[in-house]
Amino acid sequence: MSTMYELAKKKYAAIGIDTDAAIEQLKSIPVSLHCWQGDDVIGFDHDGPLTGGIQTTGNYPGKARTPAELMADIDKVMSLVPGKVKLNLHACYAIFEPGEFVDRDKIEPKHFEKWVKFAKERNIGIDFNPTFFSHPKVKNGLTLSSPDAETRKFWIEHGKACIRISEYFAKETGIPCVMNIWTGDGFKDIPADRMGPRMRYKESIEEILKQPFDKNLVKITVESKVFGIGVESFTSGSAEFALSFAASHDGVLPLMDNGHYHPTEVVSDKIPALLCFYPEIALHITRGVRWDSDHVVLFDDETKEMAKEIVRCNALDRVFMALDYFDASINRISAWTVGFRSWQKALLSALCTPNEYLKGLQDNAEFTKLMVMQEEFKTLPFGEVWAEYLRRNGIADDASWFEEIEKYEKEVLSKRA
Repeated sequence: MSTMYELAKKKYAAIGIDTDAAIEQLKSIPVSLHCWQGDDVIGFDHDGPLTGGIQTTGNYPGKARTPAELMADIDKVMSLVPGKVKLNLHACYAIFEPGEFVDRDKIEPKHFEKWVKFAKERNIGIDFNPTFFSHPKVKNGLTLSSPDAETRKFWIEHGKACIRISEYFAKETGIPCVMNIWTGDGFKDIPADRMGPRMRYKESIEEILKQPFDKNLVKITVESKVFGIGVESFTSGSAEFALSFAASHDGVLPLMDNGHYHPTEVVSDKIPALLCFYPEIALHITRGVRWDSDHVVLFDDETKEMAKEIVRCNALDRVFMALDYFDASINRISAWTVGFRSWQKALLSALCTPNEYLKGLQDNAEFTKLMVMQEEFKTLPFGEVWAEYLRRNGIADDASWFEEIEKYEKEVLSKRA
């Protein structure tokens, strides 16, 4: 334990914060690491481009091309981040044996056995996402909300298959699996019918949910979207749709992606609102720049505010947290690492905030003092607490971890054609 940390610990103790307790608590909070940062959301079940309302930009060398490369890259990230990691997979990351292939409506647990082996060897859980994009059966930009019955049937069967796989993950790892339903369904220009696609979307998800599953093992979430590339005017799964669906279907949770709202909306304000009504909620943590651009998560104001609200609401056991971004313009291992460490910083900062004291000032209408104290606490020596957290996790500090990235790029990534 460093002398600098001891001094910081005393300063925090003076305002009622036990930094040792905060550090220990953070060690046990799971955060899902998304596999798709490593290969630009391409996956292993198709050779075509990323389509369906999303895209990546950039062509930085060293992208993972095979399951082995992607797993090696994830291992590298896990060696550079503190805290408890889960793995977040998309269905398009199914791993087929040579000469084997089935379409997405026929995928089975056996196609993810290697991912389960990977997770069990590292004692981590797995979260899962059906992949409703980058496929020829996305018809006219629509999947579950398509007016074509055969199209809907294909994607409904895909969703059911993913529930079976999610339950397999939970049983094998002993850790509940969050399965998130998101589609990019929508229209580029003003539609003539808004309700029809949403009713079809509702009925399709209800059909998916007829697949039997243990609600203690599989947490089904529905994620909203404000717009996407090529679907700028309408999305079937709007915020109102997702919240209403979750509220009216037992065992379904809302998932908020903080890039999936209008520019003046902030998810940090929505978290406490939803926690008033839902026993559990889920987050995809990203960073939108002007729009849902999935930039690497930073230790910025909104990231800190989201973490504060989770901690203030005593909801660390009620919020499923996952990262979701993909930047192909920079070193992908670095992007993963920066984002994960940034969210860890935000959580630790929230745990080191005297929330009860500040709430008391608010409840007593001491608004002047509240503003003053909130500003004063910003300059507490949080950096020393973070450094101690890294030391206790045996993780490289902020000044040295990037050296490992540069070494990995030189020795591994640069050799990928």
